[in-house]
Amino acid sequence: MLIDLHAHSNVSDGTETPAQLVGAAAAAGLDVVALTDHDQTSGWGEAAAAARRIGIGLVPGMEISCKAGRGLSVHLLSYLHDPTNEDLLEEINKARDARIHRARRMVELIAEDYPITWDLVGEQSAPGATLGRPHIADALVAAGVVSDRSEAFATVLTSHSRYYVGHYAVDPIRAVELVRAAGGVPVFAHPMAEMRGRVVAPAVFDDMIDAGLLGVEIAHRDNSVSGREFLGSLARRHGLIVTGSSDYHGVGKPNRLGENTTEPAMLERILEAGTGSAPVAIGNL
Repeated sequence: MLIDLHAHSNVSDGTETPAQLVGAAAAAGLDVVALTDHDQTSGWGEAAAAARRIGIGLVPGMEISCKAGRGLSVHLLSYLHDPTNEDLLEEINKARDARIHRARRMVELIAEDYPITWDLVGEQSAPGATLGRPHIADALVAAGVVSDRSEAFATVLTSHSRYYVGHYAVDPIRAVELVRAAGGVPVFAHPMAEMRGRVVAPAVFDDMIDAGLLGVEIAHRDNSVSGREFLGSLARRHGLIVTGSSDYHGVGKPNRLGENTTEPAMLERILEAGTGSAPVAIGNL
């Protein structure tokens, strides 16, 4: 059984619709895929309908934007939470609004040096999607400034760039508590992605575990080798769920569906722990 528990549609910053993503997962030979758009669950319905039609398992999820300490970016995957939970909704709505304001300001700064506009950024997204840096990257590609998203993030959109603007995001400990209260299963996404920048200190892992963190995403292309070893030891010590995923976004990023996968026994633990919503078309493991 091939299981990929981290993929994005154009509801956030992927390039495929939720239905197209599910179709792509089936074409890639996956048995189960998770839809984990950033701070969004509006793609769940379309993805679920496609999963039933195609006959592939779907785990509804979300990737929550968090910040630890002095602005250190942390991403938390939430599986099978209640998408109507008011406290969780309040936080992700704040984060989504902050992303939009940040994106507008970054476009203003970038436009001083490159031929992009807010309208051009909007043309790169689906209706209702939360505009962010990936859409700015696509606008830079459309304008001929860079060749793809990866180049955009390595140059114009890097956090060290003069165009970079921060934004509000919930503390990861609070995010874990909110996900658990919403019946969800919180898993720390690519925790040791050192190529993206600084990673959290061991004490943050301990605090998140104390708050109810249930898993860590270990098999991910951005986690360093030493980081995977640390995470494996942490998972064994605390009995955490271990996942592997592609972090697929469609066209523009090198990540491919199924390049990393999750063991069926770990998915079973997620299904047992998640009480806020139901998986789709997943039979007996």
